[in-house]
Order: sequence, then C-alpha cells, then structure tokens
Amino acid sequence: MNMTHYMELLAVNQPWNLILFMAIPIALAETIAITELAILFTRRFDGMIRKVNKICSILAGVYFLGIFIYLFVNAVILFTLNGEWRGWIDIIAVGFYLMGVLPLLGLSLIDLGIVHSRAKMERGAKIEISFHFRWYIFSNSPYCHDFWNARPIDWRQPFPSYAYVKVKEGVPKMIAFGPPSPHF
Repeated sequence: MNMTHYMELLAVNQPWNLILFMAIPIALAETIAITELAILFTRRFDGMIRKVNKICSILAGVYFLGIFIYLFVNAVILFTLNGEWRGWIDIIAVGFYLMGVLPLLGLSLIDLGIVHSRAKMERGAKIEISFHFRWYIFSNSPYCHDFWNARPIDWRQPFPSYAYVKVKEGVPKMIAFGPPSPHF
C-alpha cells in the first residue's frame, strides 16, 4: 500500500510508534486545550487546573522537541540525501507534522516565563489558545494529506512518452520508459 512516510511511521512497530508519535502528543495537547478553556471560562488563573495546564504545556513542548530532533536526524536528512521522498505529498505530510514543534515549544516557553512573561493572565491565555490552534492545524494536516495516495502525484513516476536509452561503451543496452533508473 502506498502511504506517506508519516503514516508508515505510525503503522510500523505497533502499538509503540502510534503511542510515542501520536497518542502522547495528542493527549498532552488535548489536556492543554481543555484546561485552557476552563481557565478562560472560569477566569481562575491559579489553582489546580492552571497547574495541570502549565505542566502539560511544558511537557508537550519538550517532548515534541525530542520527537522533532529524532525524526529530523533519522528521517528527514536521510530521505533527502538518499532521494527517498515519495513525492510532494510526502514532504508536506512530514513537514507539517514536524512544524508542530513551533506552537508546542511556544506554549512551553510561555509557561516557563521566557516569552510573554509580562502579559496579563487573560491575554497570556489567549496567546496560548492561538498557539494551540496553530498546533491543531500542523498536526491534522498530515492526516489530510495521507488520504491522498502519494504515488500518483509523485514527480518521479515514469511517463510513457519519454524513452531513455542506457549506452554502455557506445552500444545501447536497455530501453526503458520514464526517467533514468538508478537500478540500470
């Protein structure tokens, strides 16, 4: 079955990859969203709900930064160097998933007091909601792109109108349709 590298990552090594790369980040993000809304609606900027929100925000940012570094080094760089991308859909799916580090790290930096430390509590909560909304866009985009089959949209697919002749020592050895294959 043709799928993007992101879906393949979730499909192999079941259930561990699914838990590590999807369930934990989503559970932390959902906890942040629910507690952030509770804080905004109740206007209680202290207490247990705020503590849970702060802990989950910091954990989510640090955890997803670890995922980003791991996948960037072990997947993105290798796929790029070896030409293993499965088309532009694959690049978009993996890229959007990895861009999820930006809003989650932003949430961590806010709760650690490094960014927006002087913002009033209500304004800070609204900023956190905006970061959370961005994370939802980045994290759900790979799933939307995985509904498309990556191969038919792949730029490396052979087209019958092109003919490629491999010439070895002045004599044609093989005729193939499409771009040159590295396996000739």
